[in-house]
Amino acid sequence: MKVKMLSRNPDHYVRETKLDLHRVPRNYDPTLHPFEVPREYIRALNATKLERVFAKPFLASLDGHRDGVNCLAKNPKSLATVLSGACDGEVKIWNLTRRKCIRTIQAHEGFVRGICTRFCGTSFFTVGDDKTVKQWKMDGPSCGEEEEPLHTILGKTVYTGIDHHWKEAVFATCGQQVDIWDEQRTNPICSMTWGFDSISSVKFNPIETFLLGSCASDRNIVLYDMRQATPLKKVILDMRTNTICWNPMEAFIFTAANEDYNLYTFDMRALDTPVMVHMDHVSAVLDVDYSPTGREFVSASFDKSIRIFPVDKSRSREVYHTKRMQHVICVKWTADNKYIMCGSDEMNIRLWKANASEKLGVLTSREKAATDYNQKLKEKFQYHPHIKRISRHRHLPKSIYSQIQEQRIMKEARRRKELNRIKHSKPGSVQMVSEKKKHIVAVVK
Repeated sequence: MKVKMLSRNPDHYVRETKLDLHRVPRNYDPTLHPFEVPREYIRALNATKLERVFAKPFLASLDGHRDGVNCLAKNPKSLATVLSGACDGEVKIWNLTRRKCIRTIQAHEGFVRGICTRFCGTSFFTVGDDKTVKQWKMDGPSCGEEEEPLHTILGKTVYTGIDHHWKEAVFATCGQQVDIWDEQRTNPICSMTWGFDSISSVKFNPIETFLLGSCASDRNIVLYDMRQATPLKKVILDMRTNTICWNPMEAFIFTAANEDYNLYTFDMRALDTPVMVHMDHVSAVLDVDYSPTGREFVSASFDKSIRIFPVDKSRSREVYHTKRMQHVICVKWTADNKYIMCGSDEMNIRLWKANASEKLGVLTSREKAATDYNQKLKEKFQYHPHIKRISRHRHLPKSIYSQIQEQRIMKEARRRKELNRIKHSKPGSVQMVSEKKKHIVAVVK
């Protein structure tokens, strides 16, 4: 007679702690677990509360500048290297791992208006108020050598911004016009302009690398094609745009930081209506930068705070601030999607976690499993009122909180006035204008 035997490896049934705690096989039949949903709801509620308890986003401040930090740049080949330019013409190179300045250069007389790194990370470019464009080595000079730029280009007007091509030895500057330069030449390859006001920012598209966008002080956002050396399209907004940033995952999407406290995400194929209007800041938005995943971006504002927005949401998911932080001029999201850096008026560069409650360091497999499980629970119950209220609540400085209340009253008054005008006018003579189309003046092709 044959007897069939079941043999199992005991390692599959004993926990990693080796304390002879045997795992119990579980039957997932829902009829055997009538209270599973209430139990999961309590777990989701506890996970949401603990997330707010452990939300400690601030990591470090990098002190060393003697004037306000005006611009930041990342090294594409090194996660730990960051460059910063100040209002006194000084450029510092920082090591984020050690949180120390490893090199200081007196690059310009007056403000450092823009800084960008070469696509291979071997050198970087700066522009300043002294009408010069300078190229510097990323590695410091040898012992005894003086700090000298590799190349210097003297221009006719002040350059207000610079950005490097993502794949070629080409960079663009802006001022009175947008100039495209070859690294080996002292004269621009081509110059492009559309309008007569000064251009404050220029950015290359990271995917369609021949496209670039700029924003000018006459409220225009202009898109250019480097191959044709001509402007493509122009969109005019109600107020001035300070800078733009392209989505690194979707070639046609870019976000503009505006003076009217909002950010506008556009699809360049249909500029007459923004894809999304992001409203939470209470003062002018000065800078914006995308995460490497393209799903979120971070914005810096004159209201002394930075906010993290999902691309498809009009409200921010996080707001970061400190008591000493003044007007935030520039902001960058690191290439590993873990950290955010911001430079502000009071000579400080601050380092934040992109996910406020994330635990840094190496996680065990059980910690990872618990984190993933809690995340799924929070997603499952995210629309329950109690959990939604806890997850959305943020402590704000008194100045920002009072301005939010004031703007809410003003917005409701404008809405009432608009509804009254429609109500007491001839039917069809006054049309409701959506929030997305309100701020677009014209699109020129």
